[in-house]
Amino acid sequence: MTSSPAPLSPADPAALVTQLARAARLAQRQLAAMPSTVRAAALHRAADALRAATPGVLAANAQDLAAGEANGLSPAMLDRLALNEARLAGIADAVAAVADLPDPVGQVIDSSEQPNGLKFQRIRVPIGTIGIIYESRPNVTADAAALCVRAGNAALLRGGSEAVHSNRAIHAALVEGLVAGGVPADAVQLIPSQDRACVGAMLTASGLIDMIVPRGGKSLVARVQAEARVPVLAHLDGINHTYVHAAADPAMATAIALNAKLRRTGVCGSMETLLIDSAFPESVALVSALIDHGCEVRGDGRAQALDPRVIPASANDWDTEYLDSILSVAMVDGLEVALVHIARHSSAHTDAIVTDDAAAAERFLAEVDSAIVMHNASSQFADGGEFGLGAEIGIATGRLHARGPVALEGLTTYKWQVRGSGQTRP
Repeated sequence: MTSSPAPLSPADPAALVTQLARAARLAQRQLAAMPSTVRAAALHRAADALRAATPGVLAANAQDLAAGEANGLSPAMLDRLALNEARLAGIADAVAAVADLPDPVGQVIDSSEQPNGLKFQRIRVPIGTIGIIYESRPNVTADAAALCVRAGNAALLRGGSEAVHSNRAIHAALVEGLVAGGVPADAVQLIPSQDRACVGAMLTASGLIDMIVPRGGKSLVARVQAEARVPVLAHLDGINHTYVHAAADPAMATAIALNAKLRRTGVCGSMETLLIDSAFPESVALVSALIDHGCEVRGDGRAQALDPRVIPASANDWDTEYLDSILSVAMVDGLEVALVHIARHSSAHTDAIVTDDAAAAERFLAEVDSAIVMHNASSQFADGGEFGLGAEIGIATGRLHARGPVALEGLTTYKWQVRGSGQTRP
């Protein structure tokens, strides 16, 4: 049974969030009770509705881009914001891909039987109502909605003002398709106010919102982590390293470094620091290639000696997420020194090694304590779709519940089911 969106409260952020969250909790109960096949079919309808709405979504996005340019958004931020037919088709395809993923809800995690005959099972269940607070990227509207619905969760979305028109157009199309497929409209709601107080109201909505996922810049995530009274799944920075080992293939190292830094500089998987082993034979060519492709390189003393265009790095550079065509480069004397540097400066997001030395690679993979560690691959693969998870709701760098790309399984918790035959406890 579907429901219509609740009539909105007066312009009081706390009252608005409370009303929407209560409606979401009611819708989530209906959603969780639906067969998996029904939720999947509704998501396919949502993907079709988004494809049909392409002209309107692109027109809305053009409004946001024009406003962003007028407000001085950086090229990297504008790239995050921009949609075209290919990107929008990819967003719709991702929704459909999530629909076709195995449903984790109801999965038996483990089971056992005690000597007294009691049978225990841990079963995956939806988390409940998930609040997503995000900036700039309109694709998050679709990704978050799809993942939440597939895993039986309600989504309460609060997008940034930079993408307000794009988010509203995408949300309207998705809800049209979901409702046609039998999903309650209140299962996916977009907060209709850009008042920043709405964020604060979401962060303190304990008992109404079960988890918060922030997607955005450092200031947003820091605020969420500082103020939240609701569990948070997030990463603060993407200070990602690529270590070019002495035994790295030069052509591979150059290709990976260029891709990791420059494919899309504004994504959280972008490389921000390149560590080059002092025994790597093609250091000059590697750094020169980055600069020749438009990257500003800031280096330590030995890195500056490789190319006169390298400018001095400050102490802060090793702890900076640039999200731009800027890269810190340091020369290191061996794997041990690289590991120490990464342990000191990494944000535990994604770190990679390039080498043909299998033993060095295995030590790196074992000892670097990041959510994602890679061997001979670009850090730009730090994406749920590339991991075969469909869309992702975010990258988590904490140690509890979920880590790395968070997709369907990360949006579930579990409950215990106990089956007896009349047992009483002595």
